[in-house]
Amino acid sequence: MAAELTRLDATDLRDRLARGELSVVEVVTAHLKRIAETEAELQAWAWLDGEHALAQARALDDRRKSGAAIGPLHGVPVGIKDIIDVARVPCEYGSPIGKGRVPREDAALIARLRASGAVIMGKTVTTELAFMNPSKSRNPHDGTRTPGGSSAGSAVAVAAGHVPLAVGTQTGGSVIRPASFCGIVGFKPSFGMIGRTGTLPQSPFLDTVGVFARNVGDAALLAEVLAGHDPADLASAPMPAPRLAQTAAEAPPVTPDFALADLPAPPETSPAMQSAMDELAELLGDRCERFTLPAEFAEAREIRSRINMAEMAKHYYALEKKGRAQMSQIVTDALDEGKAVLARDYLSALDWRAVLNAGLDRIFERCDAILCAASPGPAPGLETTGDPSFNGIWTLCGTPVVTLPVFQDADGMPMGLQLIGRVGDDARLLRTANWLMTYLSEGNET
Repeated sequence: MAAELTRLDATDLRDRLARGELSVVEVVTAHLKRIAETEAELQAWAWLDGEHALAQARALDDRRKSGAAIGPLHGVPVGIKDIIDVARVPCEYGSPIGKGRVPREDAALIARLRASGAVIMGKTVTTELAFMNPSKSRNPHDGTRTPGGSSAGSAVAVAAGHVPLAVGTQTGGSVIRPASFCGIVGFKPSFGMIGRTGTLPQSPFLDTVGVFARNVGDAALLAEVLAGHDPADLASAPMPAPRLAQTAAEAPPVTPDFALADLPAPPETSPAMQSAMDELAELLGDRCERFTLPAEFAEAREIRSRINMAEMAKHYYALEKKGRAQMSQIVTDALDEGKAVLARDYLSALDWRAVLNAGLDRIFERCDAILCAASPGPAPGLETTGDPSFNGIWTLCGTPVVTLPVFQDADGMPMGLQLIGRVGDDARLLRTANWLMTYLSEGNET
């Protein structure tokens, strides 16, 4: 019974809990058992207290029994990346500099999760200060390989059945890349859709909260709960949250059309990924038009990095001053690179989002989504978190992105397919992704 519960999708769990077929205590206990069985090998959690999770579960069970209203995630366990504040729970940023840090207040998105009835299961491992230094987490498909970063623990926890849902963040490729390597769904919404108050800022022009799930519908459900205006976040607009879950579950009014993007100056891509993308294009036939992004996109990787490094040097200044000697060489090199960026070059780089999206708008006039590899190939070894080159371009643009676990290499290692939508068209993108996942699962797999 416990193993069965850890395999249920979040939506199934939520519905069975709401009907009283399961108790939240049963669900949380099953997931704690699964964590106990695999955590020593996978190292997904930075902080986990089973009694804390069970106390939430008992309170939620009492609420449902009392007849009070329950939320859209009632009783569903959720993992939280360890750069997001949860009141009275350690949040140490994956760094010795953050050792002993315990925030007093919830991040804005945690308050939304609590209101939805979710169980805050614990804090998942992040790479050091959410940057590129590999974490202790291991890929659940092969422990000698990376799960990616920086949202390593969140991806591992969902892929391994520790939780059905988890929250991460992306500044370059920190949601989409781990999802690709771990064989799950990752969703990075449009920039500003989910508020970031109470989340460690690295690069406010780029930082985006994202989600992990095992299917598109569950990702839409979690993202919808998190979405909405955050008055303390300047990137958040006072607008209603989109109806992501409902739209994602609907059939598209017409069969979607796709544009398969070949990046200008692409990173070295594995033959397995190249072959998978070729087969997908052939499978979709007339519904897929292959093209190379305009030459201007060749500079996007450098532009995104320039913004990231400059803003990181500013926002990590207090941390660096407190303990530069405790930072890895990867982090200090990035900070030094950021300090060397000229104000002229940084301010010019900020203009590129509007320029690149103007080009993408012309593509979206002809297609429902852009298709792109989510990573250069399967997960590499533990010495790296992988190459984010296929992801950073879309983070710079602020577009919504979802990755689907539809490819495997000859060794059975997962590789993700990335779908990109127009800024603000998150619901439509999720609907298109759900259609494609269904299409491929109905005997049309690559």
